[in-house]
Amino acid sequence: MKYHPIDSKLFIKNRKNFMAKMKPSSLAVFNSNDIFTTGADSTMPFKQHRDIFYLSGADQENTILVLFPDSPDPAHREVLFVTETNEHIAIWEGEKLTKERATEVSGIKTVYWLNDFDKKFFEMMTQCDTIYFNTNEHYRQAVEMESREDRFIKKTKAQYPAHSYAKSAPILQRLRAVKDQIEIDLLQKACDITNAGFRRVLEFTKPGVMEFDLEAEFLHEFIRRRSDGFAYTPIIASGNNANVLHYIENNQECKDGDLILIDAGAQYANYASDMSRTIPVNGRYTDRQKEVYNAVLRVKNEATKMLVPGTLWKEYHVEVGKIMTSELIGLGLLDKLDVQNENPDWPAYKKYFMHGTSHHMGLDTHDYGILWEPMQAGNVFTVEPGIYLPEEGFGIRLEDDVVINSSGEPFNLMRDIPIEIEEIEDLMNK
Repeated sequence: MKYHPIDSKLFIKNRKNFMAKMKPSSLAVFNSNDIFTTGADSTMPFKQHRDIFYLSGADQENTILVLFPDSPDPAHREVLFVTETNEHIAIWEGEKLTKERATEVSGIKTVYWLNDFDKKFFEMMTQCDTIYFNTNEHYRQAVEMESREDRFIKKTKAQYPAHSYAKSAPILQRLRAVKDQIEIDLLQKACDITNAGFRRVLEFTKPGVMEFDLEAEFLHEFIRRRSDGFAYTPIIASGNNANVLHYIENNQECKDGDLILIDAGAQYANYASDMSRTIPVNGRYTDRQKEVYNAVLRVKNEATKMLVPGTLWKEYHVEVGKIMTSELIGLGLLDKLDVQNENPDWPAYKKYFMHGTSHHMGLDTHDYGILWEPMQAGNVFTVEPGIYLPEEGFGIRLEDDVVINSSGEPFNLMRDIPIEIEEIEDLMNK
């Protein structure tokens, strides 16, 4: 892996917290992701399943974690299964986890080769009553393909029909939503790399460059700083492309007088960053662009202040909507009659700001978190208001990643990334 080693005490703590929530006489199983083929003998780059990484730090395919806190055999209370490596594999595929290295990474003392899984798993299943399956219950999930976890669940239910079944997801939703300081430091590293990429792009941007040129500048800076690359498919949207919320073609010329909406973030050690900035192609905002930009910035700043312990996600978005409505009236985009006659289910401001303001962030760009429970210290959220004006040929979104503190305003992980108009113009024209 490109990233520096992570202290195994993070994964030890995560497993301890998870096992404390398990039922008596139960075990939980976590599988790594599949390797996906593209055709012939080619495969896509491997991306580890975030849950097994969160609990073990094992960033390798064909890996299984079993947690069995009530095992009569102390050696089987935490078990990691990895693919057996040898000199031949090392020559053709590179270094893989040895048993010793797997213990160093994860803090798990019992490591078996994957070939031993069926035998060892049968032994453990005869000693437990309940098995936790790791189903995908993220509120945004819309996955149609069958995963390695899905196949494991089918096989296990067929082989062990007399066991009871439970879900890992509710436990992980709560645990992963509250970040350890080690995780916050990793998120900060991802945001710092994003900062470096953005500053590089500010120096590079000028009329005539292509959107994909800017994408390439980001990637160059990300990779040279040990990033895994983009945390998600980047949006480099010049002119009216900014009014397509998930524009990812990034294939148009950036023209003099236009703005570029950039939504891009680096990934580091599987932890994401999520940044949006909107910059002028020629290095100077017009008066109208400044007017709208500063309105979005004010909404972002006011929204950020509301991200404190006890805030409810749904109520937060209602309050942000009120602030945005006021700004849109000030811009002449709405009037009081529009607001008086609005549909409560789709308020008037939604014509210009149609997406949410914040989502959890962490190992996933849209990370785990329970939206109907109050926010708490250690939650990490994006703050990303926008105003989209297809009639005027531009859209503006500004986004930072923040950590909720136990008291006071949240800590901005992107505090060093330029966002004020004057700083952006100065950097683009120095």
